[in-house]
Amino acid sequence: MKVISPAFQENETIPKKYTADDANISPPLHIEDVPGNAKSLAVVVEDPDAPTGTFHHWVLFNMNPRTSDIHENSVPVIATQGRNDFGQTEYGGPKPPSGEHHYFFNVYALDTVLGLPRGTTAEEVEKEMKGHIIDQATLMGRYARQ
Repeated sequence: MKVISPAFQENETIPKKYTADDANISPPLHIEDVPGNAKSLAVVVEDPDAPTGTFHHWVLFNMNPRTSDIHENSVPVIATQGRNDFGQTEYGGPKPPSGEHHYFFNVYALDTVLGLPRGTTAEEVEKEMKGHIIDQATLMGRYARQ
């Protein structure tokens, strides 16, 4: 499985418009080679460099496993948004308090559909995914406030 973005390459700087310093919209993502037996996809965007520990910026789950593109500033029709660590059920862009942080766009192929409601936290989604991940892919981008 593979995840890429037309907005930035692996280990490159995330463009400012996808951060809380600008438009704060989600970047476009392209997903390839999802296993044929996947029942759903999940996306968890996290910053492990946050001073209080890993900070979750976006939580999507129960996406149609045939989803190949998540367009800029959108959520697939068949998907449920969880609650990010800003306390919102939407994308929250990078906003590091200091220095450069690394942002991991993790995509998971699952052998099940999660029985969780909208607004579920990343921790709860990750707990429910345990034992159901059949493949995963990660795209990492960097960002530092100017």
